[in-house]
Amino acid sequence: MLSAADALPHRPRRVAVAGVSGTGKTTLAARIAVVTGGTHTEIDALFHGPDWVPRPEFLDDVLTFTATESWTTEWQYDAARPILSERADLLVWLDLPFARVTLPRVVRRTITRRARREPLWNGNVEPPLWTIFTDPEHIIRWAISTRRRYRQSIPELEGLHPQLVIVRLRSQREAEHWLATILPDAVHAGDGRPAPAPR
Repeated sequence: MLSAADALPHRPRRVAVAGVSGTGKTTLAARIAVVTGGTHTEIDALFHGPDWVPRPEFLDDVLTFTATESWTTEWQYDAARPILSERADLLVWLDLPFARVTLPRVVRRTITRRARREPLWNGNVEPPLWTIFTDPEHIIRWAISTRRRYRQSIPELEGLHPQLVIVRLRSQREAEHWLATILPDAVHAGDGRPAPAPR
């Protein structure tokens, strides 16, 4: 597993961004896509249909976009993670301090979206804030309950997917440094060889 200061071994073309809800996965994924020149597919938009009902086409859509040469997305949803892990050549893990950074972010984001009735994917809006007490999958409760999950699941990927380079970013400062220096260096230099084809 690489740190924010380690050079990448090849030019990344297919990138998944992992992290607890509120770490900034989608924002980072979009910024990575600008540097790599690939497309950013927001995986939440593929998963959520109207009224928060999962779209039946979700996995087909994931298979379709991950078969392309260059893409970036968020490493989410149990059904999609095996596909993403197998087809990506880089996984960026945003492992930010939870109590100090991630939890305040997800709380602020949820309150703001609800107050503004901000349309999300396929016209959905955040539910009333009181549902945090009744819905175990409310985004704030979900962030809290899953905050330690990645510490086990991501290191396991190294043995399962040898082609997958994993970079662990432990702070926003590390993320900014990596995005501004390490990633552009890998994209511009390359390694003289094409990345492995998606399977």
